[in-house]
Amino acid sequence: MKTELFDYFLPPELIAQVPVDKRSESRLLVYERDKKKISHRQFSNIVDYFEPGDLLIVNSSKVIPARLYTKDKIEGSKECEVFFIKLLQDGRFEAMVKPGKKFKVGRKHTLPGNTVIEVEEILESGLRIMKTTDGKDPVEVFRKYGEMPLPPYITSRESEPERYQTVYSKLEGSVAAPTAGLHFDENVFKALKDKGVKVAEVILHVGLGTFKPVEADDLDDHQMHEEVFFVPDETAKLFKETKERNNKVWACGTTSVRTLESAIRDDKTLKTGWQATTCFIKPGYKFLAIDHFITNFHLPKSTLIVLVSAFAGREEILNLYAEAIKEKYRFYSFGDSMVMI
Repeated sequence: MKTELFDYFLPPELIAQVPVDKRSESRLLVYERDKKKISHRQFSNIVDYFEPGDLLIVNSSKVIPARLYTKDKIEGSKECEVFFIKLLQDGRFEAMVKPGKKFKVGRKHTLPGNTVIEVEEILESGLRIMKTTDGKDPVEVFRKYGEMPLPPYITSRESEPERYQTVYSKLEGSVAAPTAGLHFDENVFKALKDKGVKVAEVILHVGLGTFKPVEADDLDDHQMHEEVFFVPDETAKLFKETKERNNKVWACGTTSVRTLESAIRDDKTLKTGWQATTCFIKPGYKFLAIDHFITNFHLPKSTLIVLVSAFAGREEILNLYAEAIKEKYRFYSFGDSMVMI
């Protein structure tokens, strides 16, 4: 299938630069697939669509403050950026850097806190394998001095860093937020609990693939980056019980969807523990784990808009996006939400 089929035009002013004041006051586009019905609500109203006994599954991965700038002055370069990707064995770490020509093998750079890092290897992808020369834990250095890795389309720095974390985030490991969850607050969770809805967690550490556009002309030629995920025993138990009583499983965000669809087994139960996936969900895929899907509005020609198109249909998604643009919804990470039921 051609990548260009997932393109659309978004007026730049609809790219949300800051979140709304209160998480659950964002707008919610509701799409009832069987009826092909569109409703415009507030996110707090999402509780109305759950039934007692339903299960909501969220991704509790926490974002690492992954962006740092070196302290050393390098001739001909205004600033050198180190973007943490993931921790490797023996305290080494993988990073995206710019400008690349300033990060040759053996080159040392000083980070805030006077931590010195050294380039050990340049991967075929252009990523660097680096280490701290004094044995410091690189995660601790980034946690203390790093900046939140906001996507490049967010140019404002007015929002507080915690607004790029979900209220239920726990285990650090992501370099981008699972943004569908940013709309949930304690009031929404209390309303769900009062209604008899269960909430369970998975962990998928959002990696570099989130930033990687589909550059291939055909989707079949696109290679997904590997991402690691974790399914707790309790989540698998709740999932099995929900399916057995014919209640619905709601996935919050594309990362939860990829986790559940990667972990589902032939007997319709979830494999537990740490796993890895390169799963690329595209039209024609048969969903086995989820029934309903909460998501944000995604970039044109991205793997994420392809995924939501697999769930609701390509033409339907493009029509929903056109409706959202007409109604002046706010798009992308700090933008509004959509639920497909």
